[in-house]
Amino acid sequence: MKTLSRILPPLAFIAGSSFMASSAVAQSAGDTVFNVGWFYIQPNDSSEPLKRTAPSSMAGTIPNSSASVGNANTLAFSLTHFVSDNMAMTLDAGLPPKFTLTGAGSLAGLGVLGTAKQWSPALLGKWYFGSATSAFRPFVGAGVTYVRYSNIELSNSFQAASGGTATADLSSSWAPVANIGATYQLDKNWSLLFSLSYVPLKTKADITGMTPSNVQTKANTSLTLNPLVALVSVGYKF
Repeated sequence: MKTLSRILPPLAFIAGSSFMASSAVAQSAGDTVFNVGWFYIQPNDSSEPLKRTAPSSMAGTIPNSSASVGNANTLAFSLTHFVSDNMAMTLDAGLPPKFTLTGAGSLAGLGVLGTAKQWSPALLGKWYFGSATSAFRPFVGAGVTYVRYSNIELSNSFQAASGGTATADLSSSWAPVANIGATYQLDKNWSLLFSLSYVPLKTKADITGMTPSNVQTKANTSLTLNPLVALVSVGYKF
């Protein structure tokens, strides 16, 4: 609801403005539009308890352990090609946002557990409503994204709690994307775009540590992210 309260006013403004604008050639078959803007990413997250798997003498679930993933912002890029007046293909990308993982439950006292950057380019098929001469054009879309993580760093507090040094790995995965939005044509070439995407997404975290006595430790957990991704951007039609 907080996300919707932030993003509905811009959409309402664009929709209202469209009724005052004169008709212009918007997007039509063969057009290519390059957009630059901003992603706001809000995970709807949850996590499974942290499980120790090695050494066997320490194996077991840490009771009431969990974590939460914070929101993130980043610069966005997209390239859209219209294969017809109503059908288009879009490649969404951007600078990888940095997410912060914070301890909850029995891990709350550790504060920040770690950070990671997420790479998640997406390919979408979109259906634009209205005609090629409509200044305001809502759309719906669906597609797929490939998500991977880099620059994974565990915090000093988590390192200390592990009893030595530790590193983490987050699994990569494919995920579907559902998308809605609208464009508003300012003139022959320039346009505004707003969209909202939902991505059902999970990742597995594997943590490997080493105690001062050179005993290897292993633990894992599963994180459900399911982010809502809002995009506001400016486009130029070639």
